[in-house]
Amino acid sequence: MARVPAFAKAFAGRWRIVEMDNWDNDALDLVEEAHLTFQGPADGEIAFVALKGFLDVRYSTRSGSACAEFSWEGQDENDPVCGRGWAALGSAGRLVGHIYIHNGDDSGFVCERD
Repeated sequence: MARVPAFAKAFAGRWRIVEMDNWDNDALDLVEEAHLTFQGPADGEIAFVALKGFLDVRYSTRSGSACAEFSWEGQDENDPVCGRGWAALGSAGRLVGHIYIHNGDDSGFVCERD
């Protein structure tokens, strides 16, 4: 099993998705509160609008900053979906990143610690 970098602890826990490029803020919490959660050395969850996915996370650096890169799979309106994404520690204690839905939409996002 690969060793998890010490900075991965900075991502641990639940982050509230407060903004996305492609969806209005009032739609983010359609089914449940929009969030991105990092658990343990490689697990997590993402939920927004009608999408819920489970993450497979790898922690690394991108342009010298701590980064969590992930693939995910789950459901969107009960249809199976999958994709990839990344998140990095941003300014003011926020998390910024991008999510990609395989053969579908993609969007930047901003999270605040829950």
